[in-house]
This record gives sequence, C-alpha cells and structure tokens, in this order.
Amino acid sequence: ASVEEMTNETYKVYPNPVKDVLTIEGENISIYDHQGKHMLCTMVALNKAVDATYGKAVAMQVAAMNPVSLSESDVPEDIKATEFKVAADKAREEGKPENMIEKIAMGRMNKFYKEACLLNQEFIQDSKLSVAQYLQQADKECTVTAFKRFTLRAE
Repeated sequence: ASVEEMTNETYKVYPNPVKDVLTIEGENISIYDHQGKHMLCTMVALNKAVDATYGKAVAMQVAAMNPVSLSESDVPEDIKATEFKVAADKAREEGKPENMIEKIAMGRMNKFYKEACLLNQEFIQDSKLSVAQYLQQADKECTVTAFKRFTLRAE
C-alpha cells in the first residue's frame, strides 16, 4: 500500500524481530521512509484528518530532528533532572553567581524543550513556525498524538 493509503489503522515497525516492536495507534497516521532505504523511518499520528502533506512534513521533522517527546510535560522526569543538572553545572563552571544558577538553568531548560519537544521545535520547512503552529495552519485543533522514530544507524 502507498503512504497515502495507510490511514485508520495500527502500524508496526519491526526494528529487531526478536526483541523490539514499535507500534503507533491512531486514525490519521503518516509514515516517512527517508530516501526509501528503510534505514530511517518515522510514524506520526495526528488527532485530525488533514491534508496528507501535513503528516508527512511532521514525519520528516521527526526524522531530521529526533525529538525526545511531544511536549515539555511528556519529557521523562529523569531526563529533565539530568538536563537541569547539566545546565546548572555549566553555569557554575562559567563562574555565574550562585543566586543566579537556577534562573540560568531554567533558561537553558527552556532552550532544551524548544529543541527536544516535537511540538515546540522550529519547523524545518519554515523556521518562523513551530511544529504546533504549522499544524494549526491545517486545522486550529490539529496536533500530534504520538510518534515513533526508528533507525538502523548508530546514533
């Protein structure tokens, strides 16, 4: 089936048939296979049926930018804690005053969220928009509900 025909179902990618199965569920799923070589593939589920170009563009975004999560609230707590510690330690190493460390670390965390959270990321096809703003051009309520990224390359 073509990518255009792949909607309203659950899709599975089998990175390692013995141990890993990636699944995504939703009614509006887009799939992207980078260069058609099955080395880097992504799946994106949208909450609304919109033109297929929107789903494909976001699936390409996932391939290119490798987000950690959908949004700030979805970032695992251990990753938040690690990133905050790294940001605070870096501020200390730079000789920043101790009373400013937390504010500096929070600023760096905001930058991390902008880079690591799919909906907050700068949209690669139009840097004036975030991914969320791009999807809202299709439908004011359109958003990503799930995504998966699979690669055979060492990253």
